[in-house]
Amino acid sequence: MIKSDLVLRIAEMNPHLYERECEAVVKTILDRISEALAAGDRVEIRGFGAFSVTTTRARQGRNPRTGESVAVAEKKNVSFKTGKDMRQRLNPHEPETPQEIVARMMKAS
Repeated sequence: MIKSDLVLRIAEMNPHLYERECEAVVKTILDRISEALAAGDRVEIRGFGAFSVTTTRARQGRNPRTGESVAVAEKKNVSFKTGKDMRQRLNPHEPETPQEIVARMMKAS
């Protein structure tokens, strides 16, 4: 799904809103997430997942064409970890974790 598909879907689900209003909402949310990540903050959307910034340290790389050693600068990357609800939606038949098994057994007794 791309951003324009998301806007159309939101507009379909909310017929009282104009498409341009839905587009403004989506843009605002994505811009705010981007601003928070740029500031180094973690963004968590319960049931969906969490975005965080990780740093890849500076290192010595190699030019594959010439074999020459090249300095690779430190850089920041965005990582995403799915939330529990999202993982269960994606993997409905995923086995229970040991903690879930113990909790289920404790409820039964």
